[in-house]
Amino acid sequence: MTDATIVLLHGFTGSGANWAEHTARFQAAGLRVLAPDLPGHGANLPTAPDDYTIKSAAAQIAGLLEREETGPVHLLGYSMGGRLALYFALHYPGKVRSLILESASPGLATPEERAARKASDDALADRIEREGIPAFVAFWESISLWKSQEKLPAEARLWLHENRLRNDPRGLAESLRRMGTGVQPSLWERLGELAMPVLLMAGAEDEKFVTINRQMAVAIPHARLRIVHGAGHTIHLEQPEHFRQEVSGFIR
Repeated sequence: MTDATIVLLHGFTGSGANWAEHTARFQAAGLRVLAPDLPGHGANLPTAPDDYTIKSAAAQIAGLLEREETGPVHLLGYSMGGRLALYFALHYPGKVRSLILESASPGLATPEERAARKASDDALADRIEREGIPAFVAFWESISLWKSQEKLPAEARLWLHENRLRNDPRGLAESLRRMGTGVQPSLWERLGELAMPVLLMAGAEDEKFVTINRQMAVAIPHARLRIVHGAGHTIHLEQPEHFRQEVSGFIR
């Protein structure tokens, strides 16, 4: 058993492989790293629809930690993985030593917001299954959330593009339907329950998530907020050295 394990949870359309560069650097710094594929991504393609829910995904993470005999871990989640990490920390607090949320949110506060987002996610899921992965990736990469990724080196953008193309259409569709923001229970009212140290990170060019994380920082008892300049939604890709410095310093 080790008390120096960090668990990395990727975002939508990603996989555990997205963390390869950071995994190597964290390991070199003496941390044990676990970077699982979340339901619907990479090699994790369940057949039962209920296995795609955030409740099931959290149970899968709990099972992984038990199998690996980790003890409480440093839990880091990005975007969709951040929503899962927050949910996990609230439902399995004894397994989390510290919580690091990158471009994450507690979900949508009102039933009306959730209903509208669910309808949007369901429509996109249908589109993925109807049109296939290449057409979806072309659409996905055109949305404004990724505008700041245009500054990435060409080889980094190509790697990201090819990794997205490796996804399974049913996997992504079920992830949206069962674990999208529209169906996730709102966690806003529970933020005050977080007793472990929490690091919140948002890219300065990602105004929506800067606002969300400022609100989260007020509600979480032991929160440290870092707004990272020169980055949008994907801080770990756009400012990787700064990202690692913040994470490593927080863990220390």
